[in-house]
Amino acid sequence: MDGNTTRTGVFPVYENQFKVGADKESATSIADMETFSVTFDNGVEEWKPFDHEGWTRRVMTAKSISISINGKRNIGDAGNDYVAGKAFANGRDAEGYLEWRFPDGTTVAFEDCVINVTNIGAGDSTNVGPLEFEVLSNGKPKVIPAV
Repeated sequence: MDGNTTRTGVFPVYENQFKVGADKESATSIADMETFSVTFDNGVEEWKPFDHEGWTRRVMTAKSISISINGKRNIGDAGNDYVAGKAFANGRDAEGYLEWRFPDGTTVAFEDCVINVTNIGAGDSTNVGPLEFEVLSNGKPKVIPAV
């Protein structure tokens, strides 16, 4: 898919693309990733004012995003190696940059996100070694609309 093309209609999931690195300038794709899932954790405040006769009012007051990405450990790929290198990191050393590009061209940039490696190479003896990790938002991401 061309980096400047805006798409419409249905699409295969593989058209979602991710880049990871210490910052935007060093971000690169991550080889051999197979699946991802996204969780939005939204904080919603509720109240039931008299003037609404018992009906609930709501306002969203908080947000966070978690992205779980799973695939194979590919030693020598810059993106895969970058993520794997976070396995034993702690504190600010576990932070990095992740960019998620949607098939329609929209990009979401997560600066200083927490990269939480959950599996690196474990499995049955006949399996290909996995690389599984979560990206946890750390502050508000930058959403860049498709052009």
